[in-house]
Amino acid sequence: MNRFLPLLRLNPLFQGLSDEEILTSLNCINARLISKPSGSYIFNAGDYTDSMGLVLSGSVLITQVDIWTHRNIMSKCYPGDYFGEPFAAKPGTILNINVEVDADCEILLINTTRLLHVCPSACEHHQKLIRNLVSVLANKIMIFNDKITHISKRTTREKLLSYLSAESVKNNSLSFDIPYDRQQLADFLCVERAAMSVELSKLKKEGILKTTKNHFELNPSIEKAVD
Repeated sequence: MNRFLPLLRLNPLFQGLSDEEILTSLNCINARLISKPSGSYIFNAGDYTDSMGLVLSGSVLITQVDIWTHRNIMSKCYPGDYFGEPFAAKPGTILNINVEVDADCEILLINTTRLLHVCPSACEHHQKLIRNLVSVLANKIMIFNDKITHISKRTTREKLLSYLSAESVKNNSLSFDIPYDRQQLADFLCVERAAMSVELSKLKKEGILKTTKNHFELNPSIEKAVD
């Protein structure tokens, strides 16, 4: 676990803890390290979990699939990102998400029940973990709020522009890479890939953007970007 300390030091859950306290805390809350190959699943909809996951390497997709096999990508998680927090924080809640491994990964599973109940020694670093968990949960709310902002737009064009504008702001640049390929982007925005491709072609012809694979360059000088 020592090799992951540089990542854990910067993580909001372990903010304010020394390296020794981090390692002690991981043992206290019964955290365990797992490795998963690309294409496998960590959590499946319909299951229960008492643990939330922290990505240490690789990446995972948080998805929902309905009975007609329509896939909705909720978010993509990279090293330092969490998944499953709301479900783990409320024992007995049935998962309505899948956690798919997008790239070979190592995951730290944190027993949330153990985290929320102070250990017999009532150690100070455990108290810090509980306080820091609020920040972790708040961050997840903000991520899903951003997604709602994008998919609540009326048209595929508006959804694309809303998402790309937000990514530009997040990267502080008009030139940036997004974390999704074309199919994943369509699933994230809840649109058909073919319709999205048509809108991207229109936006390119209008000079509003340039794109190659997952790289985008925006041109905000175009006066009217939305019909």
